[in-house]
Amino acid sequence: MSFNEKLKLAWKKNNSLVCVGLDPDLSRLPAGLAPQRESIFEFNKAIIDATHDLVCAYKPQIAYFSACSAEEQLEQTIRYIKTNYPDIPVILDSKRGDIGSTAQQYAVEAFERYQADAVTINPYMGVDSAEPFLTYQDRGVILLCRTSNSGASDIQDLVVNGSPLYEKVADLVANQWNKHNNCLLVVGATWPEQMAKIRSIVGDMAFLVPGAGAQGGDVEQLVKAGKTEDGTGLIVNSSRGILYASSGRDFAEAARNETLKLRDLINQFR
Repeated sequence: MSFNEKLKLAWKKNNSLVCVGLDPDLSRLPAGLAPQRESIFEFNKAIIDATHDLVCAYKPQIAYFSACSAEEQLEQTIRYIKTNYPDIPVILDSKRGDIGSTAQQYAVEAFERYQADAVTINPYMGVDSAEPFLTYQDRGVILLCRTSNSGASDIQDLVVNGSPLYEKVADLVANQWNKHNNCLLVVGATWPEQMAKIRSIVGDMAFLVPGAGAQGGDVEQLVKAGKTEDGTGLIVNSSRGILYASSGRDFAEAARNETLKLRDLINQFR
């Protein structure tokens, strides 16, 4: 089953466009968990068990694992999802992008070592840096297009032959790189006008949407700007707002409540 097929089934089964970002910060682990890398899996497991019926995807961010030499905990986390909740796709957020031979190794890392269903990559080194990922036809390749951070405009809004660079990226990915129908785009929740423009360029291609939680993206605006005709097309990510909803022993219950609130809020506007 391809990533997009798995994603569509998860959208439908859980009636959800919510993705929980797994960004385990050792300094923010809740009461009852020691601030050491061996606790990361236990934290992730509790979050996953509490939210698995409310999400369409999980998105572990590799930096939070590699910064504290917790790659084993990342492997364990992904393996746990695939064993216990195999219908939920896993997106490895690593934003890789390098020359072809190096990109090949990054593709092996994402899809063979970690067994991710999809990975985020940076398109700015061109098609040869993306091709090693794209050849995994059953996996999703999620390319940065218009990101949610405040400095995104420094480069992504630069005008190239009369159009912003992010529009050029969207058109390139949709019309040249998506030969295996396994491309998606990162489009930030903080830019609904740009999201609507990108939707008009790429049709039904799915968007990974960061910025809906702690970064303050407006849920109504992003859903109306980005959803497809069938009310899907979005993977709306929230990380800190869900993971750290409580610093107490009730952290998993609080995470569930925040996920449910976000799911229901999104569904109001679908």
